[in-house]
Amino acid sequence: MQAILAHPGYGMLSHMLLLSEKVLLGDALLEIELHDDLRYRLRYGGLVEHQNGRRRVRGRSTAYEFRSVEQLRYDFERDVEAALGRLG
Repeated sequence: MQAILAHPGYGMLSHMLLLSEKVLLGDALLEIELHDDLRYRLRYGGLVEHQNGRRRVRGRSTAYEFRSVEQLRYDFERDVEAALGRLG
């Protein structure tokens, strides 16, 4: 694997940020970051955050098992809906 950036003072950087997006939705900022080495961060204001094997909803943190980007998105959307009180 070739390094994307090689610098004697910083070493080798071989991972890329694939997606970075920030969107203001009403009162909350939605932030999404996906990296090619399977690091991720999805955040909805201060209510919900999924980041690299951790899931935080309304300040309560639990372990999260990453299975796929599709499942991550689904779980994140469900957590946002639940935090906003929109789920049954």
